[in-house]
Parts: sequence; C-alpha cells; structure tokens
Amino acid sequence: MNGLPRASWIKSSHSSSSQACVEVAMAPEVVGIRDTKDRDGGTLVVPRARWASFVRTVRSR
Repeated sequence: MNGLPRASWIKSSHSSSSQACVEVAMAPEVVGIRDTKDRDGGTLVVPRARWASFVRTVRSR
C-alpha cells in the first residue's frame, strides 16, 4: 500500500470515538494519512519533508 505495507498507524491522543479523526503512518521516505473511521476509503501519501513542514506550520499557530 503506497510504500506503507508494514507501517504502524497512529491515531492522535486527542481523538475520541465521537470525532472525525485522522491517523498517520511513518515510513522511511513517506507519511501516510487516512481517515480513522474509513480506513479503506483511501490513503494520502506525502513525502516526509512535506509532512514535517505541515507539522511545523500547525504547531506555530
């Protein structure tokens, strides 16, 4: 699956069963992002550098 066959998926500790949340999987060169409640609905895969930039931006707000 998009370079993520053995990756472990991680759901945010801020998630609850009543919220729409995402989970991520880290691979050596990419990060997978998917909907926690629709895991078969598709996976967005981005380069790790792009993910790191996104996280930095979100944390700085």
